[in-house]
Amino acid sequence: MKRKFAWLLSLGLVLSMFLAACSGGGNDTTEEPADDSDQAAEETGEKVLNFINGDTIPSMDPSMATDEYGFQFLGATMEGLYRLDENAQPVEGIAVSHETSEDGLTWTFKLREDAKWENGDPVTANDFVYAWQRAVNPDTGSEYGPYMMAGVIKNAEAVSTGEAEVAELGVKADGDYTLVVELENPTPYFHSLTTFGTFLPLNQKFVEEQGDKFATSTETLLANGPYKLANWESTSNEWELVKNDTYWDADTVQLDKMTYVVVKDPQVGVDLYEEGTVDRAGLSSDLVDQYATHDDYAITPETSVFYFKMNQTRNEALANVNIRAALSRAFNKEDLVNEILNNGSIVANGLIPKDFVTIPGTENDFREVSGDLVTYDVEAAKEFWEKGLEELGTDSVSLEFLGGDTETSKVMNEYLKNQLETNLPGLTVTLKQVPFEQRLDLDTKQDYDLQFAGWGPDYLDPYTFLSLWITDGGNNKMGYSNAKYDELLKEAATTLARDNEARYENFLEAEKILFEDAAIAPVYQRAMAQLISPKVEGVFVNPFGATYEYKWATVGSAE
Repeated sequence: MKRKFAWLLSLGLVLSMFLAACSGGGNDTTEEPADDSDQAAEETGEKVLNFINGDTIPSMDPSMATDEYGFQFLGATMEGLYRLDENAQPVEGIAVSHETSEDGLTWTFKLREDAKWENGDPVTANDFVYAWQRAVNPDTGSEYGPYMMAGVIKNAEAVSTGEAEVAELGVKADGDYTLVVELENPTPYFHSLTTFGTFLPLNQKFVEEQGDKFATSTETLLANGPYKLANWESTSNEWELVKNDTYWDADTVQLDKMTYVVVKDPQVGVDLYEEGTVDRAGLSSDLVDQYATHDDYAITPETSVFYFKMNQTRNEALANVNIRAALSRAFNKEDLVNEILNNGSIVANGLIPKDFVTIPGTENDFREVSGDLVTYDVEAAKEFWEKGLEELGTDSVSLEFLGGDTETSKVMNEYLKNQLETNLPGLTVTLKQVPFEQRLDLDTKQDYDLQFAGWGPDYLDPYTFLSLWITDGGNNKMGYSNAKYDELLKEAATTLARDNEARYENFLEAEKILFEDAAIAPVYQRAMAQLISPKVEGVFVNPFGATYEYKWATVGSAE
């Protein structure tokens, strides 16, 4: 997900509408925010920042969110056991401390007693128990609950499949302010996992009172974090984050408000930036050329990776490994990142991103050790293609390509379609360009052939990427299955859980299998090219989870 990401401003963030981590539809808008926020802020003395979002927010329900936008605003309005600081390290949230048993299976969290929901109710251990149980309860229909908790929280998988009662989930309240969590296996990344949106608490009484309306509007949300969402409904193209005065650490929060407006066209975003209506704007390729020398120009590398998903269940051709291998090699990634994106993004020739994790006991980056697993190679692509066509007994293949509907997405979609059709004789690609929320729905139903998608990590471990493709996994959604791959990932999560060096050997082998099977076709690792006002201070960019952390944000001098 991310991120569940991402993963809101630059072309890269506009393209984050493909992230299923790591969801929102909505109409294009070129409208400005309804009021002159800067002038209003000057008159009232408020500290206000004004931002763009690439689409509407698909869901503000922590159990149901699956995308970068949802997790971004959940992270701003809610708080779990911990949250990430400037260095992406977990710091105190609702938890003030924790202890871990010698075998690594039991984590006991001490919760603060001064944390409150915005309605004045205390935040208690039961709020976590209820939220986590709800996330894996099959009646809820959560995708991320089972994905994030299965194999981690004791009995989560059994609960999510209906084989165990919800009460058997390994999370208990020992009084109001002690939370005891039992793990299925020792989990090296569990501390960082507790910062993620799926693990946020929920006020049971409030959620049940709202029923089906929960998390569909400002009135049906309850914040316990630094900000509250204001003037929002599920279809809104404009909304606000306002300071939550009931937050336990409200004195640290300096901003009074952030405003958001949905903009899908980068040129419109830059126009709004130039006139001072917004304080940050993403840049498409042509705009990078125009603004690269601007004082406010900035590039921020990210750890989100984009790729083609190839659905092996709907189209006979994609069930053929040679056809998939051909598609994986048939488009020029260098030209795409340098000419189409032009925002600092880099070519991806594997799944695990560069500068994400190092091999345990060394300073060697995982990506460098694993190497380039699939590269642009037209001759090899044609050889695979001809072999695949022969095996299928045909001389032509037609594929539907599911992509986004933003202006920058459309340019990239057309480029990739042209590359594939030009380099693979007999291939016809039909574009299906839809809003983000619709794309996620089609992905869930596996109603696509080719899909341009991406993933932002949810925690600091290769498992966040590699677990996507476990057989019948919640995010697989393309019919890929390899027993050896599954075994390697299962070992990494179970018998090797406390042997990090061995875990990483499994990860390296699993990634190679993924591309030997041509399961996905990596495209690029994202970066953000943006114009950022000097006013924007104290905003952290996270390497996993929500793209931005705003708790410590403030308004600096624009001079």
